[in-house]
Amino acid sequence: MTVDGGYADIFGPQVPRTGDEAQTATFALASAAYRDSPVEEILKANNEWHESAVKGGRKWARIFRPNLGEAFSTAVIIRMLGKGRKPLIQSFGAEPQVVVEHCLAANNIRRDRDNWLTAVMVLCGLLFLPGLLVWLLIFTLRTNVARREDKQAGALATALLVAVGALAVLFLIKMPFAGFWGWYARACVVLPVVGWFWAKQICERTATDLRERWASLLAGSSVGAKVPEAVPSNPGETAAEQLRQSLAHLSAEQQSNSVFYAGPKGILGMGTRWGSWQLAEDLVSADPTREIHPFRSWDVIRSIHDQLRMLERNTINTGGFPKPTVRHWIVTPIAEGSKEVSRPGGTDVDAYQVKSHAIQDICNKQQFGGGDRHYLGVQWTLWEGQLVLTMLITVTVLHETLRIEVTGHALGPVHGLFTSKPAAKEKEVAKSIRFWETRKIKLPLVDADEVVRLAARAPLTRYPPLLNWLGGSLALPEPFGLRHAWADRPWRHRFMADDALRAATPVLRVVHSAAIRVLAENGVDTEKFGTRAGFLSTQVQDVSPRKADVYDA
Repeated sequence: MTVDGGYADIFGPQVPRTGDEAQTATFALASAAYRDSPVEEILKANNEWHESAVKGGRKWARIFRPNLGEAFSTAVIIRMLGKGRKPLIQSFGAEPQVVVEHCLAANNIRRDRDNWLTAVMVLCGLLFLPGLLVWLLIFTLRTNVARREDKQAGALATALLVAVGALAVLFLIKMPFAGFWGWYARACVVLPVVGWFWAKQICERTATDLRERWASLLAGSSVGAKVPEAVPSNPGETAAEQLRQSLAHLSAEQQSNSVFYAGPKGILGMGTRWGSWQLAEDLVSADPTREIHPFRSWDVIRSIHDQLRMLERNTINTGGFPKPTVRHWIVTPIAEGSKEVSRPGGTDVDAYQVKSHAIQDICNKQQFGGGDRHYLGVQWTLWEGQLVLTMLITVTVLHETLRIEVTGHALGPVHGLFTSKPAAKEKEVAKSIRFWETRKIKLPLVDADEVVRLAARAPLTRYPPLLNWLGGSLALPEPFGLRHAWADRPWRHRFMADDALRAATPVLRVVHSAAIRVLAENGVDTEKFGTRAGFLSTQVQDVSPRKADVYDA
């Protein structure tokens, strides 16, 4: 099976084809599925337009809280593959299907771990429930004490655990019961501890696997996302068939030619509008004795389309533009604070694609008042998906005035949180003799509190609503799209900003020359158009980014 966007065989290893331009952003987002940092870390990636939130669970049940990878994977899968989900925003510069598959693969790894931990909890915990509850209470108290900000909290928490351990040893020696209940009481003290050591081995093995996948993705290797449950082996496997269809729908929606304009937020998925240039002049016949030959906005757009496809050609052999994507877009306006979008439907839409005849009708007729608008877009995906540049062109004719508008949009790199590699867990302590100096010691990959947290969560992972109610979950920003939700500004990166500014001048000149050629062929006096185009060509050479969608009125 082949999937559009640079990847083949979605259920096998993800091997990018030659020339793929979306590896870095895609793999950076996918790496979040394997992370073991606190879930609150993702709040650092919020931008001024889209903010995710951590829904807190019960304060007394912090032992059930998820980490970043667990919360991210679950939230993304439910939002992008769930039944009756809301429409998604396209992820330009990334492959959302690959990210979702890695979320599924990460959940599979954790499910295998949780199955083992559940068995441990049954054998060493549920059968000896009194001891398990006492040990869980002790660890919960220890965690709450350790979370205090004062410097003595860590020592106090450790002292608490040592004191309880000493009491447990005394309890074993001076057992107040005899016979069966005496041995059962001893087992209630010992076996939960044995189960903890067993669970620690399971957790460390899984944590090592998850971290290796995290590091491999950020290193650019094509680590495979194994999702066997998405491949039906027989016609009776309805769940696998449904998952396969959901992934296919996700891929189809990614290729939709319908986008949404949300005021100061810009066109969702393409970034804010940072520049706008308009050429507007009267349509006057070049020959006073003859009328202008009738033409439509679509005729001008089609000529511009043909010329934009030549942008990659260069007179001088100095590199120049890579091959752009030139495409017609239908833009639907929504309110700035909208939490969901609604894609066009009806007979004019097929598999999320607005049909060609409908695009032409919108281009020629819907130029004033309510309704969708047509834009011709030329888009580059640069810096391995970290920078998406889009120049949009629209042509309108009102009365005897033709207006050609060119706008620039830029979507910056994914937040640096997603490109951070796994760091070894270390702690800085004072040296025993030269106490004024410090040294770093390695900490275990999975500490005691983490083992208890994972073991406590394991039996409840089969009941996600209950687990989310107890431990909390991640609320994704709406309208949701993987790429734009955590995009940073491109203007903080000098080379990315230069690329955005440099693209404006050649695109503007190609658009104007193609439009003036159509006007001349249809008997329009192009002198004023040429003068105005020359003025804009001079103006765009000193272009600088600004908030073109924020009107100071």
